[in-house]
Formats: sequence, C-alpha cells, structure tokens
Amino acid sequence: MTVITTPTATAPDRQLERRAARVLLANWTGASTVPSPALYPHQWSWDSAFIAIGLRHLSPRRAQRELETLLGAQWDDGRVPHIVFNPAVPLDAYFPSPDFWRSTTAGRANGAPARTETSGIVQPPVHALAALLVHRSDPALSARRGFLRRLYPRLTAWNAYLTGHRDFGGQGVPAVLHPWEPGMDNSPCWDAPLSRVTPAPPDSFRRADLTGGRAADRPTDADYARYVSLAAHYRDHGYRDRGTAHAFVVEDPGFTALLVVSEHALAAIAAELGHDPGPHTARARRLTAAMTRRLWNEEAGVFLSRDVRTDTLIEDRSVAGLLPLAVPDLDPDLVRALVRTLTGPHFGLGTTVSLAPSYDLLGAAFDPSRYWRGPAWFNTNWLLERGLRGHGHTETADTLRRSILRAAGESGFAEYVDPRTGQARGTTDFSWTAALTLDLLARPLTEGARR
Repeated sequence: MTVITTPTATAPDRQLERRAARVLLANWTGASTVPSPALYPHQWSWDSAFIAIGLRHLSPRRAQRELETLLGAQWDDGRVPHIVFNPAVPLDAYFPSPDFWRSTTAGRANGAPARTETSGIVQPPVHALAALLVHRSDPALSARRGFLRRLYPRLTAWNAYLTGHRDFGGQGVPAVLHPWEPGMDNSPCWDAPLSRVTPAPPDSFRRADLTGGRAADRPTDADYARYVSLAAHYRDHGYRDRGTAHAFVVEDPGFTALLVVSEHALAAIAAELGHDPGPHTARARRLTAAMTRRLWNEEAGVFLSRDVRTDTLIEDRSVAGLLPLAVPDLDPDLVRALVRTLTGPHFGLGTTVSLAPSYDLLGAAFDPSRYWRGPAWFNTNWLLERGLRGHGHTETADTLRRSILRAAGESGFAEYVDPRTGQARGTTDFSWTAALTLDLLARPLTEGARR
C-alpha cells in the first residue's frame, strides 16, 4: 500500500504520512478499523466514515470495505447503528456491550440484523460524503466492484430514516435522542436537557472507558449514569422513535449540517449512477432552510441547538454550531458571520488557539481537558477546514490545515487535544486523527473541497 502524496511533499510530511499509515494498518481488523484497540475495540459509525476518507489514500479497496462492513449492519428501518460489535471482543472490553443493547431481540421490530449485534442509536451521517470521496479515489475499481451501485440505496434509506422518523419537531430538522448521537457526547449544550433524565443506579453499569483513559478527560459518572438511563429506556421500548416518551429530544446544528452535506453527496452519487440528482438537491435546500429557520441565532453569531421538549434554543455555543460552514451552498451572509465567530473571542481560531475548541472558550462550562467540553477534535477541525476552503476562505483554511497536521504529529495522533497547549488528551494512535491527517497531506493547499 502506498500513500498518494503531492509532488511537493516535504520530508517531514512524508514521515508524518508513514506514521499515520502505521496507525491505520495497526487498527485494521480485517473488515473494518477500530478507533482505538484499547478504548474503542469495535466499529463506530462516524469514525468509519472519517477513517474511509483517509484510508482511500492507502487502499481504495480497503476504504470501500470499511463502509460496506458498517452498512452491512444497517437496520431495515434505515438507521445505521453507532456501533457494530465484533463478537471476538470480550464483553468486558467495552460498555455498553452487546448484552446491554440486545439489538437482535429488542430491535427486532425495527429490523435490526438477526446475526450481528449492534447498538440501537445512531451517529452523524457522514457516510455519503465518505462513499463519494472513496469512489473518486479509484473510479475504475469502484465501478468494477459496483461500490456506489450497492451503497446508494442503503445511503438513501439512511437519510430517509433521519428526515422521516426523526423529525420530532415537525419542522424538517432531525432530532437526536441521546447525547451520543450527535457525536459530541458530553457537550455543555446537553446539560439542561439531560437534567430531566433520572440517572441509572451506580451499581447498574461499569465504565470500561476509565481503564483506558484519564478520568479528567472523560465524562463524569453523573453524566454517564444519565447516558445509560436514556439508552436503557430506548432499548426497553423496542428502539421505537414514535409512540415513546423520550426525555432527551434535541435538534443539533452539526448533525443537521452533515445531513445536508450528505444529501449533496447523494446528488453527486446519483449523477454518477445515471439517476436524477434533483430530489437530493431539493432535500438539501429544504434541510438548509429548516436548519437556518430553527437553529440560526443572529445575536450569538452561530447556529444553536434546540431543545424540542421545551421548543427553546440552548444558549451555549459549541463547535457544532460552526459545522454548517461545511454546507456548500450556505447563504454567504451566514458564512461571513460564522467565520467572524470562529475567529472571534468565543472560538479564537488564529489568535487565542490554533485549532477550534469544541466549546466556547468564554463559556462558564469550558474545560480544556474533558471530552467535548472544550478540547479540540481533529474531525471537527477537518470539517471546518473543508468548509472554509469551499467558501473561498483559503488563507484561513491553509493556516488551519497546517495547525491540524502539526497537532496530529506532535500529539501522537491523539483523540483530542487541549486547544491552548496542544497537549494530547484521551487516547493516542486514534484512527480518525491518522486518517484525516493522510487526507490533508494528500491534497495541495490550493485545492478546493471537492476532492
């Protein structure tokens, strides 16, 4: 396997490529890539999408396999579960484990796979974008294997699940039912909605994550008890979206923006297959309009989350509210406002910090170490770099690209880093950090976000 490098790659860049490639090769299981063997020993949904985006530079075939494995565990109702469990991994290696989720029995009515154990919740829909980029890395191989032809109906069913089953507010914006679903597990944005959730008893769960990570970097026991309670309630009600009283129902701008990006990618995939891209383009426009109407806040200068139970915006600023920058046809006035917020005092990109933090630097709940309450993450910064470049903010994008690569190398491909010091947090040799490093290294600074 070889990395597709640019002709002008420097010796340090080539060394960084080799290091990143070693991480992905070490974390490959034969059918998919684990985020981290010690901390996350199964297959995660949005992790695999980001991993495939980088893996395509090592092996387009393996990148295709990554997405095929994940989508092979899709439920009949269209949902793509956030974890696909490896039966060879001991139950005590991760919690919640397959015996907690019980997808093959509790999820039977919604078409959970009969022979593959999964979780019952979802993660952000980055998969269509990943499939499109993987296809473009080797169109001939993709055509020979029927890669897009086989994945397209699965990807359209996945988006249809989110736009249909999850429109709890009735305004065209999908809702998440668990803090793990938007991928930003313990963001301060969830503190108020989570306060309605009765915690699970402390003796009803075990935290395997604390054996592979520092407690100061991870969610608190109190938050984790609420996560377990929400997941158990969903499971005990057969993973039904409708007809169930959900305590946590939130419209998240990052999740919604990635669904818009996914519809744009599906339009391109449809065109590649000779189908009409129009329905996907129209759905992307409707989603963008609904997201703007429901979640944009002019005063905050950022998109905010909405608590659907109370129909109120959550005032906390998080990096999720900046991710609509990745939407290719976002209104130019909104783009300019988001860039001002990204580079202003609340997120400090290019002044206070070199990577965008996951939460408002000036927020009362900001914590530079604890999971999604302040640290900088490589996947969100990759999305911001892509969005900035796509909207013509190339100088800011170039600077962010260099910062991502520097931080990835210096931190040992950390899961996340302190945004002020760059110190590694969470685990190291993290797969999506290595994968997105390869992707940034494989394209020149002047290239747009199309690739």
